Amino acid sequence: MVDEGAVLDLAGIQLEVRDAPGHSSGHVVFVIHDAQVVLGGDVLFAGSIGRTDFFDGDFGALRDAIHDKLFTLPGEFIVYPGHGPETTIAEEIAENPFVGKPAGYKG
Repeated sequence: MVDEGAVLDLAGIQLEVRDAPGHSSGHVVFVIHDAQVVLGGDVLFAGSIGRTDFFDGDFGALRDAIHDKLFTLPGEFIVYPGHGPETTIAEEIAENPFVGKPAGYKG
């Protein structure tokens, strides 16, 4: 188990742990600040978000995690999701129909 805010040093790469529930209750993302990368799992996709229709899914929690934990990163950070093509924080803020400006995000 990893805790919010922990920094893991793996082979010289530092990964910051950020809680990102919503797709599932214990979901986390890893931020690599030096490389400007987010390993996002099933939280944020290019033009989409993770499913929230599972037994412990919660759209509000997922939206809040994306807004509070990912959209606060600089726009040039690249998001590598668990599925599909990579994207950037700036692209998702501008274009994501579920959590970005098209969905009312004011950030």
